This record gives sequence, structure tokens and C-alpha cells, in this order.
Amino acid sequence: MLTIGQLAATAGVTVRTVRHYHHVGLLPEPERDASGYRRYSAQAAVDLIRIRTLADAGVPLARVDALLHAQPTEFASAIADIDAELRRRVDRITESRRRIADLTSGERLVLPPEVVATLDRMRDLGISEQRVRLERDSWILMRALDPGAVPQRLRDKNADFDDPETMRLYRACDESVDWDPSDPRLDRLIDDLDAWEVAHERDSRPGSLRLISSRIAEASPAWRRILEALAHRAERRRTADHDLSAGPAAGTDGSSTSRTAG
Repeated sequence: MLTIGQLAATAGVTVRTVRHYHHVGLLPEPERDASGYRRYSAQAAVDLIRIRTLADAGVPLARVDALLHAQPTEFASAIADIDAELRRRVDRITESRRRIADLTSGERLVLPPEVVATLDRMRDLGISEQRVRLERDSWILMRALDPGAVPQRLRDKNADFDDPETMRLYRACDESVDWDPSDPRLDRLIDDLDAWEVAHERDSRPGSLRLISSRIAEASPAWRRILEALAHRAERRRTADHDLSAGPAAGTDGSSTSRTAG
């Protein structure tokens, strides 16, 4: 026969828990013996272990009481159902853990693997994490606003990373993030970036890229000046091309001699 302390220790619970189970009617409380102690049988220990195991599995105490009085086949069926629910819970927890782990690299939550690989390539090339985060935001915006443009954008990006001049400009932009907008070094960088845009025919910017540019401009006053200057120069080129195509420089048959912008 067991004292209440021994019973509690056998089941791995506290004496207070045993008394709570007495109070709610899950575990009968024995009468006191001649010495004034309550003594518990081995069956009480088995029942207490069952109660604790079911309760730890999340089974409501009201259902625990029903299971303790169920027939063997009914009890076995209920245990199978509880086990299936535990497996589903484990799966949900496993998925939650995976998603929580992904929060350290949030792009994996919302971007396809090929885009994530491009962001990782930027890191490997030494691009700052601030710029990588802005690039990540850009991809998120593009997927939402213009998903059909993503494949070509990926091809362009990876081609850019293979080009030494483009990578030089990427790194120069990284360095300029904290420059004063009036820093004269920005003039040379703007000239270089403008020449790159002309060489790569990047004057034309769809709506999604304009929104992305706005997101980048928010990150740095220097970058805002760069983007504004590049946009102004691109607009001047488009205006000049339009004037040429509409003026006397057009061919006698009315065909335009202007180049294709962007």
C-alpha cells in the first residue's frame, strides 16, 4: 500500500495534483486507515498514470473520466484516435518549426527557390545585406505586381552578376548608401550608371520597377538622388528621340529613325 506521496512519485506528479484529481472525481480517495493515513493500492497507481498520460496528451479531463470507465475495445479505439491527433499535431509543429527557422532568411517564405538562389549569389559576391534585403523586397513586389516579368528579370540579373562592370557598379552603389546627396562622387557614379543603362537599354521601366525604385529610394538619400537623376536623363532621351522621329529628320517616307528606348 502506498502513501499519497509515494503514489504521486510513482506517477511523476505532485501531491497537489493527486488531490485535484480527487476533487474532480477522477481518482477515488481512499478512507483513512487505523493510523489516520490514506493508503493507495497498485490499481490506484495504474489509474493515476493513465490519467496523467491522457491529460499530458491534451485529452480533456471530462473525456479522461469517460475513458477510464470505457470497455477495452472502446478504450483501444479512443487511444488510436488520440494517437492520430498527436501525429497531426506533431506534423503541424514540425511545419511551424521549419517556418520559424526560415524567418532567419525571410525570402524563403514567399519567394521561389530560383529567386532565393539569386539573392544568395548576391551575398556570395559580397553585396551588402541591406542591398540584398532591398532586392528581396523588389522580388516580392514584382511577383505581386508583374509575375510574368520574373523569369526574364532572373535571366537579366544573373547575366549582370557575370559582368565585371556591372558588379563594379553594384559595389559602388553599396558604398554610396551613406554618402551625402551633395557628395561630388555621386556625379561620377550617376554618369557611370547612366552609361550602363544606355548600353543595356534599360531606360524603359514598367510600373513594378518604378515602385521598386521608390522602395530603394526610401533607404538612402544618396540613392534617391541617383534614381532621380537617372530617371530625368532617361526622360530627356525619350523626349529627344520623340522629337527626332516627328521632325525633319524623319525619312521622306515618314519612317522614324529613332532608336528603341528600353
